[in-house]
Amino acid sequence: MSNASFWRGVIPAITTPFRADGAIDHAFLAEHARTLIDAGCVGIVPLGSLGEAATLSFEDKLAILRTLVQALDGRAPVIPGIAALSTDEAVRLAREAAAIGCAGLMVLPPYVYSSDWREMKAHVRAVIEATPLPCMLYNNPIAYKTDFVPEQIAELAAELPNLQAVKESSTDVRRFAAIRSLLGERLDLLVGMDDAVVEGVAMGATGWIAGLVNAYPKESVQLFELARDGGARAAADLYAWFLPLLRLDTVPKFVQLIKLVQERVGLGSEHVRAPRMVLVGAERDAALAVIERAIAAHPGR
Repeated sequence: MSNASFWRGVIPAITTPFRADGAIDHAFLAEHARTLIDAGCVGIVPLGSLGEAATLSFEDKLAILRTLVQALDGRAPVIPGIAALSTDEAVRLAREAAAIGCAGLMVLPPYVYSSDWREMKAHVRAVIEATPLPCMLYNNPIAYKTDFVPEQIAELAAELPNLQAVKESSTDVRRFAAIRSLLGERLDLLVGMDDAVVEGVAMGATGWIAGLVNAYPKESVQLFELARDGGARAAADLYAWFLPLLRLDTVPKFVQLIKLVQERVGLGSEHVRAPRMVLVGAERDAALAVIERAIAAHPGR
């Protein structure tokens, strides 16, 4: 099975827009997804950690997928994150996503429970085998306490033909070379950390599952393309401007921070769903200082 071209480029991990009462703003979600694709992004990943998926009910998730599939209408793939408390629910979500018209899946370990390789392999295998859709494994040991090491990823790739890509968020850029040494070009490698995108591309990543792209889509696409086509030197000036914002993606309150940037630049609101709360006090002031400096120094000014 040849790898789908949609693993190559900038793929936003889209935020879930909420109204003040906590309801999902489906009209804005559709508009925002189209804005991201218009800026040059190649797909949309909803229901990730940035999308506050753990706060969404099963029906919320399906409603979001329906909205996005309808909004993009074949222009770009919808690639939902598949995570749940149980394997059965994750499998059910994967099958529903396929039925709704999603083009691929981002497969996560289960929420809350993290155990040994035998159990984690069985979980992700069940999800990947649940549909014929191309799948990307999401490795984020910091957030999910499960680390899929390169040898385990190679084992999955050998057994599961529709596993096509890995979103690597271990924060260890050496993982890209380690996976390549075991698998060659068998899997597409994608950067999962905003503040390591240039480094990841230099190590062979073909895509970027991005967060700050929700606020700066054109700049994110430009940064990725500069790094891909010209290397770190070509991307250096834009990366230097962008890095203080990109680092907001790798701290515990990254959802609140990215939504605050979206609101400040007019591409969303900072409403989050409890238990998250909007930033206040010194924490908010510090974030706004970073955001305002970036706006003032924007290379397009």
